[in-house]
Amino acid sequence: MTGFQLFGAFTTLIALFGYINHRYLRLPESVGITAIGVAASLGLILVGTQVPALQQNAEKLVESLNFYEVVFHGVLPLLLFSGSLHFDVGALAKHKLAVLLLSTLAVGLSTIFVGAGTFLLFAWAGIPLALSYCLLFGALISPTDPIAVMGILKQAKVPLGIETKITGESLFNDGTAIVIFLTILAFTTSSAPPSLTDIAQLFLTEVLGAVVVGSAIGWLGTKALRQVHSYTVEIFTTLGMVTGGYALAEAIHAAAPLSVVIMGLVLGRQGTTQALCEETKAHLFSFWELADELLTLMLFGLIGVQVIALDLTVVYVGIGASTIAIVLLSRFVSVSLPLLGLTPLKGFSPHAVTVLTWGGLRGGVSIALALSLPPFYGKDLLLCATYFVVLFSILIQSTTLGPLLKKLGY
Repeated sequence: MTGFQLFGAFTTLIALFGYINHRYLRLPESVGITAIGVAASLGLILVGTQVPALQQNAEKLVESLNFYEVVFHGVLPLLLFSGSLHFDVGALAKHKLAVLLLSTLAVGLSTIFVGAGTFLLFAWAGIPLALSYCLLFGALISPTDPIAVMGILKQAKVPLGIETKITGESLFNDGTAIVIFLTILAFTTSSAPPSLTDIAQLFLTEVLGAVVVGSAIGWLGTKALRQVHSYTVEIFTTLGMVTGGYALAEAIHAAAPLSVVIMGLVLGRQGTTQALCEETKAHLFSFWELADELLTLMLFGLIGVQVIALDLTVVYVGIGASTIAIVLLSRFVSVSLPLLGLTPLKGFSPHAVTVLTWGGLRGGVSIALALSLPPFYGKDLLLCATYFVVLFSILIQSTTLGPLLKKLGY
């Protein structure tokens, strides 16, 4: 099957899922499309017990899609740029310390807690998996997903302060998580593990490189847009900023997701305060809002249909379900500890940590990182656990966040 045929097949499927949800289920679109995708995958698995060829063909179709490439070299840079472009920089500045702690220290703590918890769980289940691989799972599942977070928070009436913290964390924590992930992976797979100097150099290269690339391209792009009065050229200019800047960041081994976030923040801030004309702002923001919605639905649909490729044995399902509790508990503790010192100073509400825990959604980034792991004993188990956490996050946490806020008095 050609790339265009593959794209057409999945686009048609997601359109069908969207139609069914809109006509009959009327769930929030991202949730409904994911749920229908999961239901379709499980239905094919059941039918496959009687018609194995049908399931095998469906699995081949799903496996032919390189989900890692789709996420990291497709929808992620565009959605990160769109999310940061619309983000309130003033609100971010107000909560900068909390966002910084959540996107760095909390990710590191969660990686350790999840890794230790899953190591003990797997040992109890009689599946000996090295601690380093459990820590890899902790690194890929700890960052909140910007695509899931921004897509769901639009539909839940989250208080502005908490929404800023959750969204800001999701925009910035990918860089931290990727550095942690790559460091643990190097320790696990390399014959010569990196030294502390190597790790520090990697972190500085990733972060500082991203800041330089993102700031420079954001400033140059804003300056160019002020001199252009053609909405098609303006839109292509921003597309060039995103794709070209992301590719440049990767080429110099900087944190490409972080660089795109900074571009969006710079353009969004300067475009609002430094006189991009109203027509330019209207065209740009409308285009990126629409692109955000379409790409989000596509990614959530792909998450749903990917379930058919999982190894859903009884043991794996049980462990996957148990992993949800470990990730949630680790999230609660890793959010609580860094923010303890801020609570009396910043006027956090009594239930802020609870909302931050339940609103810390996972999505396509975690799945893409899990799929990128090299082959090893237990990879299928970790992939299954990743999907369970992500699907619980999208289907359960996101749909109950609103009722939870009401119950807590928001």
